[in-house]
Amino acid sequence: MNKNSNKSGYLNNDFQLFHLKDKKNQEFEFHYHDFNKIIIFLSGKVTYLIEGKAYNLKPWDILLVNNHDVHKPIIDSSEIYERIIIWANSDFIENHNYENCDLSTCFRLANEKSFNLIRLNSKLQDNIKFIIDSLMTSFNSQDFGSKLLSNSLFIQLLVYLNRVHLNNMYINDEASLKYDKQIEKILKYINNNLSENLSTETLSQKFYISKYYLMHKFKKETGYTLHNYVNQKRLLLAKDLISSGEQITKVYLQCGFNDYTCFLRSFKNLFKKSPSEFSPKIKKLS
Repeated sequence: MNKNSNKSGYLNNDFQLFHLKDKKNQEFEFHYHDFNKIIIFLSGKVTYLIEGKAYNLKPWDILLVNNHDVHKPIIDSSEIYERIIIWANSDFIENHNYENCDLSTCFRLANEKSFNLIRLNSKLQDNIKFIIDSLMTSFNSQDFGSKLLSNSLFIQLLVYLNRVHLNNMYINDEASLKYDKQIEKILKYINNNLSENLSTETLSQKFYISKYYLMHKFKKETGYTLHNYVNQKRLLLAKDLISSGEQITKVYLQCGFNDYTCFLRSFKNLFKKSPSEFSPKIKKLS
């Protein structure tokens, strides 16, 4: 989350589907989204970095990327990179929850386990392929009811992914995953304690590591500085709280900022808008 970590993509629909295939030398910056993302890897030689973990992908691997997860692919341009990407509106997912069926569970579990990869055996892959093929056909169709059918097929995909996650039906291939266990613990602690003191000195003492080694190691393993990571995660949380109706004068303290002026400046710098522009209470008055 350094200066190269930016919000990427804007989603105005219930969900958006892209089928991309290219062979070119391209480098992506670390970025995040305000929506959940599903990546279905089809071919190529790609390592995907998500919140400090590097996933070496195999065909028909599925990645679940939560909103606000910082991520980027590292692509070997010598091979064709083909993938299907789905951007999913969180409100759309929530609106289709029913009784004890929370369709965002798979994203939540991926976040809790710090494991974003779903790798399936050939039989389960065939089921996913059938759903995806049907979804892509409907999504690109102009036939009667195609949007309604696309929505139902997307919900079917979410139901299937949740069943896979809840029943631990995916292959847990640690050999395809590279990460530093100490940095993983630090990342988890940061994200669970954004209102607390998260200074370099405090974290170095808690995890028994020197300040300078911590800063060096964090940057090496994640691609962004410790200070910028903490600051941006706090700001993303603040935006979510304000958007849900929380009072701005309370939010900045809840998110670990001790000075309102500093919070306001950082917020405007990241989102290019003032906090009040995200408040539903103020929007109703305008």
